[in-house]
Amino acid sequence: MGVHVVREFLLMQTPKGQIVHALRLMWLRSRERGEALKNAKYCCQKCGVKKSTAIGKEQKVEVHHKNGVGNWDSVIELIRKEILCEPEFLEVLCPDCHEEADNGTAGT
Repeated sequence: MGVHVVREFLLMQTPKGQIVHALRLMWLRSRERGEALKNAKYCCQKCGVKKSTAIGKEQKVEVHHKNGVGNWDSVIELIRKEILCEPEFLEVLCPDCHEEADNGTAGT
């Protein structure tokens, strides 16, 4: 790819902030996060404070990754490479042809 084409692709690339926002929403709605909250009975596992939505007594609890998340830049780069790839690596298919392509049965 020429410099001009690379620059154009970078200008149309999904912004990092949009990817982070989508990952955050997925995490907030995830079964894993919900299960962690349920298992802890919506209480802080360190001090025991309980989540509350009572007016004037609001208390939040958050789910923390004990082992950290790793390198966010690597996660975002992987998403860009595998999912949000360059348009030349994408094609538009009907549902039947898409299923065939995913199953490796196209052309058989």
